[in-house]
Parts: sequence; C-alpha cells; structure tokens
Amino acid sequence: MRGYRERLRVPFSWWLILTGCVLLLGTTLWAGLSLLTAVIIYVGLEAACALALLGWSAATIEVTDRELRAGRQRMPLASIAGVTALDAGQTLALRGPRADPAACLLLRPWLPTAVYVEVAGRPAEQPYWLIATRHPAELAAAIERAVLPAPTGPAVRPAAQACDDSAGDRAAEPGQRPRMTGTAFGRRDGNA
Repeated sequence: MRGYRERLRVPFSWWLILTGCVLLLGTTLWAGLSLLTAVIIYVGLEAACALALLGWSAATIEVTDRELRAGRQRMPLASIAGVTALDAGQTLALRGPRADPAACLLLRPWLPTAVYVEVAGRPAEQPYWLIATRHPAELAAAIERAVLPAPTGPAVRPAAQACDDSAGDRAAEPGQRPRMTGTAFGRRDGNA
C-alpha cells in the first residue's frame, strides 16, 4: 500500500535559465574557434547541465505502510515521534540558522516548504528529518495516517479514562503517539 509519493522534479523555468547560461558560457568559450568546436561546446555544456538537473530530479518521497523514504534514506514508521508541515519561513529557519548538522536533510532550492519529521528519542546522530515538498500538508497527513494505526473496531475505554483531560495531568494512553504542537524548532529539553 502506498500512502503518498512525490518526485522532486526541477521546474521548467530552471531548464530555461540553464539553457541561457549555457548559451552565454558557450559563446564565450567558442569565440574565435571553428563552427564544429562551437557545436561540441554547446552540446557538451547542455548535456552536463541536463545530467545535473536530472540527478536532482531523481529524488522521491514515499510513504508506505512500513517506512518513510526520502531520497536514498529510509526510516521505519515506528521511529517517527511527530510530524509537522512547515511554511516557507519555518523551512528557511531550519535550513539555515536553526539547523542541526546531524539532521537528515532532503532539500531542493526550488521548493520553499518542507515537512519536519521528529525521530523517536531524538538520537544525537539523526534527531530529525527535514524533507522539502510541494505539498507539505498532504505529506504530513500521509505520514500521520501511516504512523497511527487504523481503528479495528469500536474503542471501548474504562470510565476513568473517558473523562476530559483538559488539565493535561494524565499520561498519554497506551499505543498513542505524541504529536508535535506549535513550532518544530525547539528541542524538548528546552534548548533552542
């Protein structure tokens, strides 16, 4: 079962800009040489740049019933502690000044929004994933649907647990995953 799949393709405008740069650089390199040399220069530059853009476009994000895949990285769904869809400003902050060097990042310069995925236990070697996406709300919802098990029948709770816990003094119910609220920037230990 697939819950979500997105390929991070390079937008068409980047191909146009690249072609303009190739024409400018190719003309500079070609100046004073033969026409055959010019063709070789233009074709060679365009092919090299096209390979680079195609390589960037190869990254995919996929949510399955067992794992989250972001590019070459894979994470079992059981390792996900929380997920938050980020807007452009939050994504920019986590890409730059508030970034953790140990985090797993799948970013593309043409995608201003991302999804923050917190790893359970916040291990020092990989405390979170930051995944660029065109549809952050949809990706976050797909991850949450995959992480939280579907109810198999009517939920029967004892009367003591069915009460409202607006004071927040009761621990989470067994099997319930914590959900991140607010911003995804602060650590749970209080450090920024």
